[in-house]
Amino acid sequence: MPLPLIYLARHGETAWSITGQHTGRTDIPLTEEGEENARQLGERLHNTALTTSSSRYIGANEQPLTFTNIFSSPLQRAMKTASLADFKPTPEPLLFEWDYGQYEGLTTKEIQEGRPDWQIFRDGCPGGESPDQVAARCDELIKKIRTLSGNTLLFAHAHILRMVATRWLGLSPQEGRLYFLNTASLSILGYEHHMEDPVIHLWNETSHLH
Repeated sequence: MPLPLIYLARHGETAWSITGQHTGRTDIPLTEEGEENARQLGERLHNTALTTSSSRYIGANEQPLTFTNIFSSPLQRAMKTASLADFKPTPEPLLFEWDYGQYEGLTTKEIQEGRPDWQIFRDGCPGGESPDQVAARCDELIKKIRTLSGNTLLFAHAHILRMVATRWLGLSPQEGRLYFLNTASLSILGYEHHMEDPVIHLWNETSHLH
């Protein structure tokens, strides 16, 4: 029997993802392009097959992929992406995007004009969350997921999903800087030989977007 997988789906494009503004708790909607991207992501997820003979994930009809557990950040850009992808997720507050505090709505360039060496996964955000606080949320989420059977699908945001992957591998919070995610991308976390062997099977896959 295959080990369970955790699929990470970043929400579709928003006006602020285009401009590079940090979008934490601001409940911004998807753009028209973001909505189309969400539908394309849904097609990919519904047509994906799990190949039991290897660790490759392809769009073939070997064994239909099913999700026993589906969760989403409560923010509309994630919930709408899930809905347009034809899934009905349970809202999960642990998947809220990083609270950027005073940096909400600012670009990295704007932040670094006053703080040239700033890195979010090392320094966090004044008036918002620290990396350790976000990592603790992810640890709680991972602990919850590991008590569940079957495959899990998460709809959320770039920085929180990057931290989920970082903590899944048991790495320090600042290592989240190494993982980049596009909008409407698909990633897969799982195991190699057993459940004490966490790995990344797929990262930032966007071939379904066209």
